[in-house]
Amino acid sequence: MEAVPEFADLGLRDEVAKAIRDAGYTRPTPIQAQAIPHILAKQDLLGIAQTGTGKTAAFVLPMIHQLASGRARARMPRSIILSPTRELAAQTADNFEKYGKYVKLTMALIIGGVGMGDQEKLLDRGVDVLIATPGRLLDWFERGKILLGGVSIFVIDEADRMLDMGFIPDVEKIAGLLTRREQTLLFSATMPKEVRRLAERFLTDPVEVAVSPPATTVANIESVLCRMAPTRKMDAVEALIRQHEVAKAIVFCNRKRDVGTVTRKLQKKGYNARDIHGDLDQSQRQATLDAFKAGEVDYLIATDVAARGLDISDMPVVINLDVPTHADDYVHRIGRTGRAGKKGRAFTFATDDDDKRLAKVEKLIGGPIALFDPFQSKPHVPEGNEVLETAAAPAAVAETAGEAGVGAEAEAAAEAEPAPASRGRRRRRSKAEAPAPVEAPLPAIRQDRPPSLTRTEARAEAERAARAQTERGDRRGARPGRDDRRGDGPVIGMGDHVPSFLLREVPIRALARADED
Repeated sequence: MEAVPEFADLGLRDEVAKAIRDAGYTRPTPIQAQAIPHILAKQDLLGIAQTGTGKTAAFVLPMIHQLASGRARARMPRSIILSPTRELAAQTADNFEKYGKYVKLTMALIIGGVGMGDQEKLLDRGVDVLIATPGRLLDWFERGKILLGGVSIFVIDEADRMLDMGFIPDVEKIAGLLTRREQTLLFSATMPKEVRRLAERFLTDPVEVAVSPPATTVANIESVLCRMAPTRKMDAVEALIRQHEVAKAIVFCNRKRDVGTVTRKLQKKGYNARDIHGDLDQSQRQATLDAFKAGEVDYLIATDVAARGLDISDMPVVINLDVPTHADDYVHRIGRTGRAGKKGRAFTFATDDDDKRLAKVEKLIGGPIALFDPFQSKPHVPEGNEVLETAAAPAAVAETAGEAGVGAEAEAAAEAEPAPASRGRRRRRSKAEAPAPVEAPLPAIRQDRPPSLTRTEARAEAERAARAQTERGDRRGARPGRDDRRGDGPVIGMGDHVPSFLLREVPIRALARADED
């Protein structure tokens, strides 16, 4: 078995090695050990590594080494790093500050939501490293604030995420503008065919480094699946916090509106929670991240836009409130925990509607996710049960739940008004099955009726029964008068109908003359 090298064996500058020691590291991760020598040799490189493997430092460290000599010119950066999200760009900038503190390098960060005055001043003086999102970089270039003729090192980070977010055309345009680049590095957690084509187009004889199979979960992360009705999700989050000692966690949601909902519900319950999503400006997002890293916030509620930009070394738990829309996002989400050899836990909530997405996730990671019930008091399997049963709620609950959100409020409302839901189900069943008309309980009236009723009383009773039956028939779709043949007595005279002409008043005088004639 080949011995794992130390950073001192990789040939990095003393200033860089000292900064690495200050950060507490002595041995590189596999992606760093394999990638750094090739980058120092100025070869193009295609790196396949999932998040949490030290991928960012794998290109930051050799870039600092190479850029330590030389000087940038005004508005002409010497290197460019493209990141898909603001969070990831900020994380990369943090790496340069951490490992480049003993080297005189200038750096600019061009992303949305940040005041650009200071960054523009830096560019005017010249920067060694420019970190940007694709759209913002093109905007500045088209306005003449950046010249790209001096870029020698070009890094495309999280290329598969660029693909998911629709940034590949911008990346291709930027790459086409960098006519004098000497080295191109492309990193991706997965390698779809579109990313492979991008690499073939812009990389020259690249060295390919893959430290693990694409989209596999880290072995020290305990991943479990919790099946439930949509309205039970918020209860499940609280159960994990109370019963399973989840004192700090990232909660991922598929939708921004759910991020706000979950945050408000947790805050209302007294938990220290904040949210982070794409609608916040960069200063707000960064303040929230800093508070979370500092321990001032216990629960961070986030969308996938933040999933690959979070770099938190001690993150014990990740909760997926929804099964991710894209299967590879599952790997990136749970990759926030279990870092640096530490144990991590990942809980994924799923409903019956998630079966297709769940199948894609399990296919990607190479096997099923173990079932777990968050509502049990202890986190182990009860005696006699091989699998923890967490099947979704009955169809009746699912019908009323729909997309009622992620809390128990909709469920409580359904329980508070059971009668309307029950009547609604009876109406649907009567239309579908078309049952026979239900007879009104008139035989009981006949049984209690004395045998000596007069004809007038019998007719009055029959009229009341007929009216009652008509009303019931109208409500239930039965034909009125269908069940009138019950022997309620003989029909007297013209029965229930009296012609209107018989009801007209006739003058007595006229009748007297008619009698005389």
